[in-house]
Amino acid sequence: MALSLAVLSAPFLPFTKCSSRFSHCAAAATALFRTLSCTPLNPSPLPRLLHSMATASDRSSPLQNPLHFPSSAIKIPTGGAIKTVDSASNGSDHPSLVVVSFYRFADFPDHASFRKPLKDLCEELRVSGGIILAPEGINGSICGTRESVERVLSFIQSDKRLKGLRMVESPVTPEDEAIHHGHTSSSPVGAGEDAPFRWDHVRVKLKKEIVTFGDPSVMPTKMVGKYVKPRDWNALISDPETMVIDVRNMYEIRIGKFKRAVDPCTNAFRKFPTWIDEQFEMKKSEESENASTEDGTHMQSENGKQKSLPRVAMYCTGGIRCEKASSFLLSKGFKEVYHLEGGILKYLEEVPKGESLWEGECFVFDKRVSVEHGLVPGTHKLCYGCKQPISNEDMKSPEWEYGVSCPYCFSSKSEEEKERARARQRQFETWGIIGGPDKGRRNPNPVKFSGEDDSKSRRFPNSI
Repeated sequence: MALSLAVLSAPFLPFTKCSSRFSHCAAAATALFRTLSCTPLNPSPLPRLLHSMATASDRSSPLQNPLHFPSSAIKIPTGGAIKTVDSASNGSDHPSLVVVSFYRFADFPDHASFRKPLKDLCEELRVSGGIILAPEGINGSICGTRESVERVLSFIQSDKRLKGLRMVESPVTPEDEAIHHGHTSSSPVGAGEDAPFRWDHVRVKLKKEIVTFGDPSVMPTKMVGKYVKPRDWNALISDPETMVIDVRNMYEIRIGKFKRAVDPCTNAFRKFPTWIDEQFEMKKSEESENASTEDGTHMQSENGKQKSLPRVAMYCTGGIRCEKASSFLLSKGFKEVYHLEGGILKYLEEVPKGESLWEGECFVFDKRVSVEHGLVPGTHKLCYGCKQPISNEDMKSPEWEYGVSCPYCFSSKSEEEKERARARQRQFETWGIIGGPDKGRRNPNPVKFSGEDDSKSRRFPNSI
């Protein structure tokens, strides 16, 4: 319509005089420019929206949840859905994002019916993350605005069986805030749009266990060790009579642990029961597992002698693995079994660094890779070849190649596997959207591989 008005507003253009033709073209162009620069009369909602967005001094307004927008918000019909933009917001007014990890063991046989309403709510509120539902309860980690995350957690706990979730909250970095709200070239969406934070969408999976242990007879809902508050943990593990056990995997323990902690040297949690049996020379027969003295501090070993069972203090990242591990130890005859309430994350959140007995960084299963005291992101990166944490020192190794291998997996990968990984990485760096470790996030500076220097550049991680 604007184009038609501009053309009609220009005088008739005669074809007999060239000079006149050029002057009339200039007049038509001027009229067109003026028309497009002004807001049309009686504009429809969509042009009015586009005009307000184009003339705004700051294009970083966040998309709010349609159910919770302020009275000053502008409603935007987009593809049948109503989204809102707060007309008074700016880059500093975006709702802060939070990451909350949570779990709850419960008798939950009808867990499958809980999946769809939970997933629908998360998608409606733009909450992303991963959640596992199983007959034994729920386990998950989600990210979004505080209001949205709290609504999801309230919905979960509306089921009486899931009330009392054990939760740990972590902040996000300013860079991740910017990516989420479309403020950087690393963001998969445009400015002012909300994007899923850590994952492309929320994943709600149905599994047999919320944490894989491999022994269905272990039920934390019936028997579990004693919880120890973070402020009381130091005294317990400093006692020489206490055996401190880290129930995490080797690659997690490698970058950080508590002083005096024993490393079971397992690469999967389901191997923990075997380590306990071997460590304390326990018979696997039901008779020997249940044999103990009256005070429960001894158990019969394979050679028939009584083996003393120590006081045990165990810990893991957030506490969930210790629930099963402590229940397992109690079933084996251990009487003094303690575990850190809230896990390492709660300890790092509450205990000052000057009083801490923690050494190193704590591995986490999201894009932070590791955290330090105060739950601030650590220095480790992730090897996308084996999903293990790597330090800055590891990345100096000739075995380190970004997206392909690191010193911990280089020798275990065939050349064919490495070449496939290189092809996937090239695809990501060239096109961004398909494949690669940062799937869905386009590389703003694609790398063109044409020589040795290009190959070397792949050894260093992109800023994500």
